[in-house]
Amino acid sequence: MFKRVVLKLSGEALRGDSKYGISPSKIKSIAKEIKEGYDLGVEIILIIGAGNIWRGKIGEDLGMDRAQADYMGMLATIMNALAVQDGLESVGVPTRVMTAFSVHSVAEPYIRRRAFRHLEKKRVIIIAGGTGSPFFSTDSAAALRAAELNAEVVLMAKNGVSGVFDSDPKINKDAMLFSKISHEEILRLRLQVMDLTAAAMCSQNDLNIIVFDMNVPGNIKKAMAGNQIGTLVYQEEK
Repeated sequence: MFKRVVLKLSGEALRGDSKYGISPSKIKSIAKEIKEGYDLGVEIILIIGAGNIWRGKIGEDLGMDRAQADYMGMLATIMNALAVQDGLESVGVPTRVMTAFSVHSVAEPYIRRRAFRHLEKKRVIIIAGGTGSPFFSTDSAAALRAAELNAEVVLMAKNGVSGVFDSDPKINKDAMLFSKISHEEILRLRLQVMDLTAAAMCSQNDLNIIVFDMNVPGNIKKAMAGNQIGTLVYQEEK
């Protein structure tokens, strides 16, 4: 079982059956799943995407400035973080939301030593606002915070994707699922596990990644408990 994990949640999964937005029932379901892992004694750092509210591709299609579009995405992650915080606290899990840039009315600024203190006090910390800079995804934020806060693993909870495939399973029905694959192969084959900046950061910091489908009941707990699910992305011995 892992002692400390970064759990990267898909923003798209928060919308439930809706096309956009946040589904209260889905938030409650995810909160109960995370509580199961919390009850094991695992220290949890949450990073949440914003695909249910805003995607950079939308800004690009509108002809927006890339940095402006990215800042809008970072604000959307804060909305998702507050929704997940409310869901977790409704099931008895103490939390703190920390943001990469100041939003004093609703969350604390991210300070590394303060984050460690929250973990020591058995609080789940939800870090929003990405890295605080445009041109970096929430995947990169997950890799950065995992390295910074000495997490043992990055758990990539995907929306309806059961792991890493050799091609897009939504397009190719014969796509092959890897049970495990090295960082080097991920980068060489340019597989879409996470963005390549984040994948390179995990490789450089010897951080393993577990990619799994968060929509399968019990999978979040299984991943935190170290059970073999989805795909393990590992660092080859040097």
